[in-house]
Amino acid sequence: FREQPIFSTRAHVFQIDPNTKKNWVPTSKHAVTVSYFYDSTRNVYRIISLDGSKAIINSTITPNMTFTKTSQKFGQWADSRANTVYGLGFSSEHHLSKFAEKFQEFKEAARIAKEKSHEKMELTSTPSQESAGGDIQSPLMPQSINGTDDERVMSEVTQNSEPRAEPTQNALPFTHSSTISKHWEAELATLKGNNAKLTAALLESTANVKQWKQQLAAYQEEAERLHKRVTELECVSSQANAVHTHKTELNQTIQELESTLKKKEEEIEGLKQEIENARELQAQRDSLTQKLQEVEIRNKDLEGQLSDLEQRLEKSQNEQEAFRNNLKTILEIIDGKIFELSELRDNLAKIMQCS
Repeated sequence: FREQPIFSTRAHVFQIDPNTKKNWVPTSKHAVTVSYFYDSTRNVYRIISLDGSKAIINSTITPNMTFTKTSQKFGQWADSRANTVYGLGFSSEHHLSKFAEKFQEFKEAARIAKEKSHEKMELTSTPSQESAGGDIQSPLMPQSINGTDDERVMSEVTQNSEPRAEPTQNALPFTHSSTISKHWEAELATLKGNNAKLTAALLESTANVKQWKQQLAAYQEEAERLHKRVTELECVSSQANAVHTHKTELNQTIQELESTLKKKEEEIEGLKQEIENARELQAQRDSLTQKLQEVEIRNKDLEGQLSDLEQRLEKSQNEQEAFRNNLKTILEIIDGKIFELSELRDNLAKIMQCS
């Protein structure tokens, strides 16, 4: 689980023909998922694509890689590690551009990661070199110096004695005395070093004694000051009763003031509540006033409409009255005509009977 996909898209995957190095060979029958993966452990970005269980792309992004758009929907890049060139065919130019942007982004990230790793390697190698140099140049102890000198002198004596035996016998006392003198010189240097250490320790002890004396004097002064303070407090203790009584009175006064203050705060809270209620009532009053004004305006409109309706009703009644009068006149005329027709009918009937 150290590698996680950070970007995925779908495309048709191709590889360059290894024989001709010109023609594209499809490695997937249909569009497959192509994903960028990030390995947090190695700080590496990879392009991976699977066709079923087969990995048709497994390319590690390096700073030297370049993704090239060869058409509006096709792009390619060369992978020197895999010794091939990969090609991707996308469904749209937008998907190709997005894949190219991510390629450039992760390529830059791989470059930065590579530079950081080089810096870490340089920082790691530099201290080791310094430590190695320090070991080479480290000073030797007096014992090791004497030992090496003895061995060196003995080796020189041995080398000089091999070709000629006689000079060796004459040179041995001188060599032995030289070795002894060097040994005593080393012992003297050791004693001088110990003497210097003891002198430094003595000086440090003297300085510590002086410091302790100063601290003791400071402690004595502090003790005297505290003694004087105790005496002053003992003198003041006689006034403690009066101070205690006065303190009790002050505490009672403070309690009374706190009680009064609490009552005032409660009154203030009540006044605030009343003010809040008054504001709500004022808001309700303003709302009712506005509604009343609206009702009055509506009443005026209704009164105007009622007046118009009354005028129209009166006009309609007048028209109905005129219509009734006209209708009555017409009925009277019709009755006269009917009477005349009745008389005419009777006359005609009489004429027919006489004939």
